[in-house]
Amino acid sequence: MESKKLDTLKQLADGIAAQFGSKCEVVIHDVNSRHSDHSIIYIVNGHVSGRKIGDGASKVVLDQLRSQDKEAKDHLCYLTRTSDGKILKSSSLYIRNSKGVVAAIFSINYDVTALLMMKKEVEDMLLPTDKEQKEPEKLVNVNDVLNELIKQSVTMIGKPVALMNKDDKIKAIQFLNESGAFLITKSGDKVAKYFGISKYTLYSYIDANKKQEEK
Repeated sequence: MESKKLDTLKQLADGIAAQFGSKCEVVIHDVNSRHSDHSIIYIVNGHVSGRKIGDGASKVVLDQLRSQDKEAKDHLCYLTRTSDGKILKSSSLYIRNSKGVVAAIFSINYDVTALLMMKKEVEDMLLPTDKEQKEPEKLVNVNDVLNELIKQSVTMIGKPVALMNKDDKIKAIQFLNESGAFLITKSGDKVAKYFGISKYTLYSYIDANKKQEEK
């Protein structure tokens, strides 16, 4: 490989390793060499895979040495595993000389082992124990619950409060009572005001419902 191109690759290797930190290994392999067991000519953060200058080729490099593929395409963002069990996210770029022949492979290997473990921990924490649950339940405060129940009672009757007669209001309040609306503090005041009745009338409607149920 031309020395100027190699110097440029070394500069890029140093820059990438510095940018992404100690978990990012960058390796330059010489694929023109006949000695596949000594293909590494430059490496930064070699502790990631435990390799050093003068060590042998990876599978990607061996494949290229074996096939001498002139149309080789960069192999990007694939997973590899080191001998001690680390999982790396890797990319291998084929570097050509002035004649268009692949002269080197520029490899980037980022240790994602800890990230994968963190991903599993997060997934375990986020997954609901209820396997049938499709969507998260809406978490609302009691005032919102009361407003929603009042809205549902009006929808059930099918007409606005201004057009409701006594029977309509009794049915709406029965719905609210059965839905637990009056378990909410001061809900009686709000419901009475919404339906345009006194609290005395409200409680008489609730009592009327109870008497109907007893019959």
